[in-house]
Amino acid sequence: MISIKPLASSSKGNCYYITGSSSSLLLDAGINIKRLREGIGFGLASLSGCLVSHLHGDHIKAVPDLLKASVDVYMSQGTARDLERHHRLHIVAPLKQFKLGTWVVLPFPAEHDCEGAMGFLLANPIGEKLLYLTDSYYCRYTFTGLTHIMLECNHSYEILDSNVSSGSLPAEMKKRLIKSHFSLENVKKFLLANDLSKLQEIWLIHLSDGNSDGARFKREIQELTGKPTYIAAERAVSD
Repeated sequence: MISIKPLASSSKGNCYYITGSSSSLLLDAGINIKRLREGIGFGLASLSGCLVSHLHGDHIKAVPDLLKASVDVYMSQGTARDLERHHRLHIVAPLKQFKLGTWVVLPFPAEHDCEGAMGFLLANPIGEKLLYLTDSYYCRYTFTGLTHIMLECNHSYEILDSNVSSGSLPAEMKKRLIKSHFSLENVKKFLLANDLSKLQEIWLIHLSDGNSDGARFKREIQELTGKPTYIAAERAVSD
């Protein structure tokens, strides 16, 4: 059974510890290695690997230390462009699935403001499917049979407009957020476009510190889908 443990979920850092069947892994590694080790109970050797969504520091910070610790790390060519070559660093291509421990992983392109951003669809041997998509302002794909969804819900257009009007958010930053991060409005459209018949839970991740409302987002997504919904930031391991 899939278990999701957020270690960090914000613009300051993103990292999630996933267990399911007999394999455990990390989704992104955007925190320091000390905090990461503590968050997983110092069990780096038990990890099947780490999947990295894109090259921004709040997702890739601990990768050099994971490689030194002999953890296999998987990412796109674009994400790896500034990293030194390492035998534990594996380049994967969008829409080409691969095995990672007992997981079958399908990377797919994400829509962010950097080269090589990807989301991941993970399936385990007991038929569970986990979708992980962060830092993407929309998704061009739909999925069937999902049991777990981890999806960015960074902001809402209403809150962005209010913050621009009050002067707390520059208009240019609003434009960047809309073209690089998932909004509440697009999250709703995406969820309704997918098969949720087997869905067990939804995790809303990477909420903006100043442009989101976790309680509201959780309530609205839960009412829309009828599925248990969690805010990752509420359960992340503290600094």
